[in-house]
Amino acid sequence: MDQAVIIQGREIGGNELSTIRDLICENPGFSRYKLSRELCELWQWRDARGRLKDMAARSLLGKLAERGWIELPPKRMLSPNRFRQAKRRWVEHSREPFEGSLRKLGPLEIREVSTSPRELALFECLLQQYHYLSYSGTVGLNLKYLIVTAEGGPAACLLFGSAAWKCEVRDRFIGWSARQRRENLQAITNNTRFLILPWVKAPCLASHILGGVLRRIAHDWERKYQCRLHLVETFVDISRFHGGCYRAANWRLLGQTKGRTRQDRYNRIQVPPKRVFVYPLGKNFRRELCR
Repeated sequence: MDQAVIIQGREIGGNELSTIRDLICENPGFSRYKLSRELCELWQWRDARGRLKDMAARSLLGKLAERGWIELPPKRMLSPNRFRQAKRRWVEHSREPFEGSLRKLGPLEIREVSTSPRELALFECLLQQYHYLSYSGTVGLNLKYLIVTAEGGPAACLLFGSAAWKCEVRDRFIGWSARQRRENLQAITNNTRFLILPWVKAPCLASHILGGVLRRIAHDWERKYQCRLHLVETFVDISRFHGGCYRAANWRLLGQTKGRTRQDRYNRIQVPPKRVFVYPLGKNFRRELCR
């Protein structure tokens, strides 16, 4: 190949492609799953907690095969990824209607539920049932927040996951280079889902919840992944929402996307533009992200 390309956040050039081809050639009995794990071992491709990023490697191998640059062995079975195979079970929950002020609603509790199986099942059920984008799971670094009322009933869900690989207005705002973005992207998280449950209605509730989560998210991220978080981003679909709750919670509006998806390699897929909001988690966020 003449020029290196970026796939799954990695720079793939002639040397990398040769490594992958040799790995496939030398191990004809390997499944795609085994190849992805071996590639991670070769490249020491791990997440912040030291776990092999085999899902990312498997996706990378698939994209190289789609381009005709490698030939993969036939698929032997469905992906072991539990998110694709599991049918989410219904979890019973309170749907007691509420409409009134924040004071009347009472104190809310913010729970990060990634490691709590019972609450995680409820969180996933709520997003799948009530969010307009539904929910099929997460890959990569993430935090999952369940907001409950004083009576213990669910009020909201927030999901934070992997940051966008590229975003013109965000990257210009940060001022980082391609290398700096590649090395420091995991210090940004994306608010990919925000759901206020339809039976809970209170003025300013959304911005109130955002403020509470932002006061603790850096600590939660560092506790879970042993690395610092410096910026939070979100993309608001302007065909549905205006992003007023993010403005009220002091997020910065940077501009909007051009109406293309991350799968749009040929600039042909048109989707509604999205407003880009960010929230810096400290005064020195640019210095930290541009190391």
